[in-house]
Amino acid sequence: MEILVFFGLIASGKSTLAEAFARRQGVLYLNTDRVRKELAGIAVTERRPDEHGRGIYSREYTEKTYQAMLDAAAGELRQGKSVVLDGSYSSRKERARVLECGNRNGAKVCFILCHCSEEETRRRLELRARDPLAVSDGRWDIYLKQRETFEHPDELTRAQLLLLDTEAELEQLLDAVTRWLGKESLKPEL
Repeated sequence: MEILVFFGLIASGKSTLAEAFARRQGVLYLNTDRVRKELAGIAVTERRPDEHGRGIYSREYTEKTYQAMLDAAAGELRQGKSVVLDGSYSSRKERARVLECGNRNGAKVCFILCHCSEEETRRRLELRARDPLAVSDGRWDIYLKQRETFEHPDELTRAQLLLLDTEAELEQLLDAVTRWLGKESLKPEL
């Protein structure tokens, strides 16, 4: 059993990669943008242009969102299943809570830090702004604020952390994560 955390700044490619990896592995995929909006009782594609740290993006609401994801992850782990978490996990505190959840439930925790160039980030944000089905409310101004406050994961060991440039093709990225994990499947052996 494992918790795989795909994290990084907005538009870093983490959601595309995390969702594809979870689908390939047949495990539960939890995304902070979706969970946040579900908790707020709004459609996942409804735009919420709240400022950074305000509304459904306040510190309190963010903590509620991350806790809901941990609760769901713990439920999967108790059933002997692995889970994929997708969010910024920009603070050491948030990452420590995931590690604690893994320890309590006897699961290995692996973090995949997704990143790309600022040029690619801007391009992805522009595409997202025109996509009516986009779930994330990320914008350039939020990216800049997030970049300032993101706490580098120097608390994680090399065995716990994979740094991944997401400007490669999706299949190459999926294969890189699979190789790093050292196995083909996260499904429990019967």
